[in-house]
Formats: sequence, structure tokens, C-alpha cells
Amino acid sequence: MSLARKDLIAISQDFDDQGYMLRRIMAKGMTPHVCVIGAGMAGLRCAQVLTERGLKVTIFEARDRTGGRVGSPRSDMSRKLNMIARSDAPNWIHGVNRNPMTRLAKEVNATTFSLSEPLFSVYDELGLPLDKEKAVEYSALFWTMVESAFKYSDANTQSIPPDQSLLHFFHSELNQLGKSESDTRLILQIARMWGDIVGDPIEKQKNLFVASTYRAILQKVTKDTLSKATIHYSTVVTSVSSNPEPSTGRPSVIITTADKSTHTFDEAVVTAPLGWLKRNLAAFSPSLPTRLQTSIDNISYGALEKAYLTFPTAFWHNPGEPSNSEGRPPFFFLWLSPTYTPNSQTIRYIQCASLANLPPPCNSPTLLFYMHGPAAAHAVSLATQPDSFSLLDEFFKPFYSRLPNYSPECKPTDIEATTWQNDEFAGYGSYSNFQVSDPAAGVELDKDIEALRKGMPERGVWFAGEHTAPFLGLGTVAGAWWSGERVAERMAKLYEQGEGDRSAGPEALVEDRAVEELNGTISRVEK
Repeated sequence: MSLARKDLIAISQDFDDQGYMLRRIMAKGMTPHVCVIGAGMAGLRCAQVLTERGLKVTIFEARDRTGGRVGSPRSDMSRKLNMIARSDAPNWIHGVNRNPMTRLAKEVNATTFSLSEPLFSVYDELGLPLDKEKAVEYSALFWTMVESAFKYSDANTQSIPPDQSLLHFFHSELNQLGKSESDTRLILQIARMWGDIVGDPIEKQKNLFVASTYRAILQKVTKDTLSKATIHYSTVVTSVSSNPEPSTGRPSVIITTADKSTHTFDEAVVTAPLGWLKRNLAAFSPSLPTRLQTSIDNISYGALEKAYLTFPTAFWHNPGEPSNSEGRPPFFFLWLSPTYTPNSQTIRYIQCASLANLPPPCNSPTLLFYMHGPAAAHAVSLATQPDSFSLLDEFFKPFYSRLPNYSPECKPTDIEATTWQNDEFAGYGSYSNFQVSDPAAGVELDKDIEALRKGMPERGVWFAGEHTAPFLGLGTVAGAWWSGERVAERMAKLYEQGEGDRSAGPEALVEDRAVEELNGTISRVEK
């Protein structure tokens, strides 16, 4: 059974350890009081739905703002610098069909940029640009293999060896196609790079770049949520203790904060990032069950970092030299396994987006670099040095100096880099990612995610966040939204607080997927 269908038939009721259906019974006139830990997108959506169902909600947020990893303290600075598209936060809406972020973007009139055709230039391991036709051919072949992999996975989920990764599938496909060793190497380099942003072919599903950032979306969600919920900023939770009340048998959750104060609630929803959970298992009392601890340990937490390099002019952006049938210059520049940089041992690949392509007033002469793994860690180490500007410029120069129309006078005037790996409240990372399962070693990631998603309703402790999202939305903003919504709906059902209109959620996406599969296509929300 595919993971998508497992989501579709997931249980809608909650049961205790003995298999009895859970129900909460409150004294007449009493309203359940829920603590939501974290005011990121999952926490805000959870609080919003809970208050709509008539529950009382108090939010504890460690920062002095809402949004978590979606919020960005850099947004105000960027607006002053007339670079609205600059943000620490996510840049993309992945998969617009039934995505609640698409609806919210329309409601706030956010400026978005759609890639209806691949707009990119690729540089090989020597720093030389690949022939444009060959680059398009390789990329198209890669996305065709991704589509084939999704179909193969859905049809053969039970029989695929647990140690087989997507890369194994690519090797097999390229071997069957009879590709040469050099072609195979380049295609797999593209595959490794795009593997960090798993998703659909651009030709199959639109992915929107939020040029005006998530700022207005977050402001709307915050306003809607806090009209009914109470929030305490700069409040760091240090302990979550849960025990049933002797007189009622209902859970009683005691939250302790950094100032040593305690607060008692009927339920608590923990939306802290996975990275925070990994470092703070001791915050839960009694200890989390072994199954949950194992799940938190097994799911990986990624380290995406970004850097914005702004120049006096976009020297690389020449509309007179289009790279595609739309007549637009490249949006993406991709460097594969660079051997010409002093940091070649730490950089497996690197990529950047040209913000000069964005529609006004969001366009700017800025290159947005995306980094993962050792390259990201190295960039963070440079960004925290006193001479960070010169160090980061030296790090990125081997790449931007290979762009069209470069001359020695083309020097950045401003560089800003994210440092999520140093951020305690981001869990020292960016978002969860998912490695190959290994049942022999006790690693079954689908079951790990399901266990964390279920939480401990019998103890009044629940979990939400992009790491507990439906399988079609893992690691995305929409996934975080859906996870908070799902927990709130489950909790409201325990108290028989009625139902309201849900956002077009993952179940609807799965239903669409089933219909599209009958027509021979696949739709998937990407990470």
C-alpha cells in the first residue's frame, strides 16, 4: 500500500493503550484549556482550529514573534534595502493544487513567480557551462525518472528492498537506457542536487516562488489566530509533565517555563521543531515511550542554508540571451561537483536563483544561493566571523565569477546568510528529511512518522509540525499547516466540539492522486 493511501485510510479516532476509544468529559460549564507550544505555522493553525471549535487556547512562543521558521527577522531589513524577496524563511509553495498556502497567497495578494518551463544553466565539474540543449535533455530525463520512480514505488511498495534508495533506481534506469559513463555521471550529479528538493517535474506541477515572501501570509494567519487565542512571547518551555487527574481520569498537563513558573492545562500540543525534540527528550515527564523516542531519533533533521549576494547590477541577467522558449534568462544556475574551488571537498554541488527574474517590485540584482550538508555548515561558520563579508565573498566567487558577462568589477555590495544551524529555537537546523529505512536496524520511517503523528492523546500530549505532516506534505509549510489542523480536529472530536470547514487538505490531495493515476499521471506535493 502506498504511503499516500495509508494517509487516506488513517484512523480518525484515538484509542488508549488498551484499545478503548478515547473521549473527554468536562464538567458542565467548563471549557477545555489547551497549551500550544510554538507559534510557527503548525501551532498557529492548530490554535486557530481549536478556538473555532470552542476550546480555550494559550500559546507559548520562545521568540518575540510568530512564524517560527516561516517568520524572518530579516524581512524588515530587506524591505528597507528594497529587496523584498530576501528572507530567511521558505521561498516556495510546492504544488499549488489544493495547497492552503496558494489560497492564502491569493487572499493577501502576495506576488508569486511561476516556473512553467525549466529556466536554468548548468556548469560541469570544471566550471564550464553545459550545452543548453544537453542540459535540458539531462534535466528532462531526470524528472522522467522521478515520475517513473513514484509510479514504481506506489506499485511495488511492499516488495522494494528496504535498503534500496532513489539513487539505486536511477542507476538501474540509466543502465537500461544504455547511457554512457560520462552521461550517467552528469545525470546523477543533477539527481543528487535536486534530491534535496524532492518533487514533481516542473512540467507536471506548478511550484510558485513567493517573491514577496511569506510575510503577508504570516501576518494574516497570526491576526486570525490571535483574535481568539492568547499568546505569551519570549516564553521558553523547559518541561512538559503529564498525569491523569485521580478524580476524573482526564489528563492534566503541567508546563514549566524558563522563569520557573508552572501552568496547568487539559492538553498540550508540542509544535517545536524536530531538532528541538532530539535535544530535549528530558523535558518530558514521564519519559516519552520508547517508540516515540526511537521515532524522534530515526527521522533526520536537515540543514538547508541560504545566502543572498546583492550586486550593483544584475550583470548575469541579459534578456537578449534567453535560455528557453519563453524568451527569459535563466532563473536557476547549477554547479555540479566543482573541482575548481578551494572548498571542493565540502561542496558536492551548489545552486542559486536569480532574483532579477522576479516581477517588480520584488526583483533585485541578487543571487540567492541554496546550500546543504557540509557546504552549508562551512558557510555558517564563515557567516559568524567578524570579517564574514570577505569570507563569504571568497566562498561564492568561484561560482558567480562563471556567470555570463562577469568582469572583475562585478563585486557584491551586500551579503546576508542564514544561520539556522546556530538557532536553538529552530532546533539547530531547517526542516526534516528522510533517509532510507532499515527494518533490520529498527528504522522504519513511515512507522516512525506515524507514531510521532499519533502522539500521546491518552496523556494529553500531542505533536504537530512539518515532521508529523501527512506523507504528501512532509517538510513543507503546507505540511506544517495540515499537521496542526489534523491534531486540532482530533482533539476537538475527543471533546465532541463539532466540526467545521477544513482547508483543502491531504486527504483531498490523495483523492486527486487516485483519479490522476487512473489517467496515467501522478501529482505529488514536494518537499
